[in-house]
Amino acid sequence: MSEPSPAPAAPPVFAVRKRRLRLLGITVDDAIKAFFGGNALVAVVVLGLITVFLFREGFGFFAQNRKNLRVYREAGLEYVDYLRVQSDDHTALTRYLSDLRLRQFARLTQDRKLALADANAALGGFDEFAEKFSAAVDPLRSLVSDLTEQATAIKTKFIVGEDRKEERRQLLAEGRTEDAAKVKIEPVDFAAELKPLRATLPTYRQANQEFARALGELVVHLPAMPDPELQLRAEKFQQLTRDYVAGFPAVEKNLAAWDHTRPVPVTQAFTAFVFGRQWLTASFWQDWFGVLPLLAGSLMVSLVALCLAVPLGVGAAIYVNQIATLREQRFIKPCIEFISAIPSVVLGFFGIAVLGQALRALSQVAWFSWVPGFPFSERLNILTAGCLLALLAVPTIFTLAEDSLNNVPRAFKEASFALGASRLQTIVKIVVPASLSGIISAVLLGLGRVVGETMVVLLCAGNRIAIPDFTVGLAVITQPVHTMTGIIAQEMGEVVRGSIHYRALFVVGLVLFLLSLAINYLAQGIVRRYRISIG
Repeated sequence: MSEPSPAPAAPPVFAVRKRRLRLLGITVDDAIKAFFGGNALVAVVVLGLITVFLFREGFGFFAQNRKNLRVYREAGLEYVDYLRVQSDDHTALTRYLSDLRLRQFARLTQDRKLALADANAALGGFDEFAEKFSAAVDPLRSLVSDLTEQATAIKTKFIVGEDRKEERRQLLAEGRTEDAAKVKIEPVDFAAELKPLRATLPTYRQANQEFARALGELVVHLPAMPDPELQLRAEKFQQLTRDYVAGFPAVEKNLAAWDHTRPVPVTQAFTAFVFGRQWLTASFWQDWFGVLPLLAGSLMVSLVALCLAVPLGVGAAIYVNQIATLREQRFIKPCIEFISAIPSVVLGFFGIAVLGQALRALSQVAWFSWVPGFPFSERLNILTAGCLLALLAVPTIFTLAEDSLNNVPRAFKEASFALGASRLQTIVKIVVPASLSGIISAVLLGLGRVVGETMVVLLCAGNRIAIPDFTVGLAVITQPVHTMTGIIAQEMGEVVRGSIHYRALFVVGLVLFLLSLAINYLAQGIVRRYRISIG
């Protein structure tokens, strides 16, 4: 009996798929191109959707901001703020005077070794002067308080009317005509409402004259300081006070020329956002949406992070690629790359519990008193957040910089060695310059990494919405700030959808998105130039 013939072997899976593709009229190469091209298409579509989403949700902010500024003017809040700024400037002078007292007190207790009671007794004359200087503004503050109540009442009346208009509109949309007719809307006559407020101008002028006279008499009798350095500060205070008084006529002129009917241009709604120095929401007085303090905070934290991450990341890449042994490479590379796997919220907790406290304690050490900004009291500040962001940026910079060093042709190094150059000379003069474009792109991508970070800056930057005081020099890094990413994460869950606050956050997100896009585009351009030069 003959043995059955063996069954034919099944064709390979790849051959079957290839045959099916031929039946569909496409080749394997076409399928591969379609697959990877589809991935690229998905990336483009996602990028487009993000852009459209940000523009759609942020659309209308500038129109709402213009309306917000128009109400600010028509209700008289702008008028009152002329006086409020004058009062706040006096408060700033009072703080300067308090700082001058603290410095005198420190000199008396530390240098002259006086007891606390004796030091306070020695400063009795200065305290009397400071009390009179502080009380001189009381009539102006009283007037500001009265005008604030009047302007707030006008604004509240207008807002109530707008809410009732919206209620009537919704009732009409639902077909409830009778209920809509019951909604009473009281129109606001701003000209009539503002008459009592503007009638206080003569009273202000009289109070202003007395205020200027009191300050002029006081500043002449400022007590003498115990040493030349403090005397210079006292003379500066006197000059600041004279400059402050010299600005009173300009305030009176602004009040006299103020017109609540003057239109608010469209450009003002834009400039108030781009160049605004305040981000103030849910205020009984006036909401301000200025991105400048948030942008300054983001850039300062990112700058500190880069100053720390670039030497560490690039230096580690050069060492691992050019100097380290194989065993060292196998140990160092995974350790650095593992940092990117640490959740940013864990790093944030580390910054709050450990790093911030450690840096503050370090700043109190007398040996480090020469460091700008040391000692400091705020443990959550630019420096703390920048150190943690540097830790996040190091793996990105290290990996990309090491790849760029790998792409340097071996012939470059061999030619350098053949000419008698040492390893250090070859690295510094041949390898690093040849890979400089790649290193720069690595730094830019590291910058994009830290600019978009949220949790670390939200937890460790201090969250104070103010432009840092750059007059203190490098000590600015010890000040707390807020960032664009932090403000979005902090406030997005509390806003009403469609409100001006809601749209303002999306415009901040759009600014952040465009900034990150520009950084990445610049980095990719440098990479392309690098590849062309190597080719």
